Order: sequence, then C-alpha cells, then structure tokens
Amino acid sequence: MYASCPRRWGRCPTGRRHADVATLTGMQGYAAAAAVVLAGILLVTAAMFARRLVAPRAVTEKGLRTYESGVDPVGFGWAQSQIRYISFAFLYVVFAVDAVYLFPWALVLRDPDLGVASLLEVAVFVGVILVGLVHAGRRGLLRWTA
Repeated sequence: MYASCPRRWGRCPTGRRHADVATLTGMQGYAAAAAVVLAGILLVTAAMFARRLVAPRAVTEKGLRTYESGVDPVGFGWAQSQIRYISFAFLYVVFAVDAVYLFPWALVLRDPDLGVASLLEVAVFVGVILVGLVHAGRRGLLRWTA
C-alpha cells in the first residue's frame, strides 16, 4: 500500500505519513516488553499482598528463632564451612551443565539441518566437560571411599 508511494517521508495519496507507520511498528516490541515488566511487577505485588493477608501475625519467641533445615540452632552463630563442599559443588556443576546441554541436543540430533558445525560444537563441549572430569579424577574426587 505504501510501497507504491514515490515520496519516502512525505504524505501518501492515502493521507498517511510513512514516518508515523514506521514509528508505530517499531514501538510494538517496546510495548510488549513494557507489558511483560508491568505484569511481573503486578504479580509480585499481588503475591506480597496475599502473603500479608494469609500469614500469621502472632510473634512468639519460637517464631523469631533461627530455623535451618529443621534443626534447632546450637552453639555460636558463626561456623566456618569445610572446603570439601567446594568439591561437591564443582562436580555438581560439571554433571548438571552436561545434562542441561546434552539432552536437548540429543533430542534434535536427527534434524537434517544439523551439520558438521553442530557436531564440532558438541565435541568441543564434551571436551571441556572431560577436562573437568579429568581434573576431578586427579584430585581424587571421583573415588567412592574416603
């Protein structure tokens, strides 16, 4: 409709301006993003309001006490964590990242559009994961006995 108009930014025979149409189509993405942000803010506000309505208000000594996984706190308020937990976190990251990326790739493996580039990308990814596993094995993290 507007492509046949000889003037780029002037008025068309229909009476509309091209700049107005271009501005409206360019603003649709911003409007959608603003709507999502507004919906998120409204949902968080509604959840906080609902919590305030439903949550009990009776303040007791037991209710103010620190709660950690069902265990009553004993001793001092500060305790140093052991370094061995970093090893468990490292292994978790290696295996979780492996699963998160390899399972979806395996699901679309039969797609004919996946070529040699996809295979090379996964080979590099598996290579990085194997470097992490070799490092964990050299540190003794993969032994079953302590």
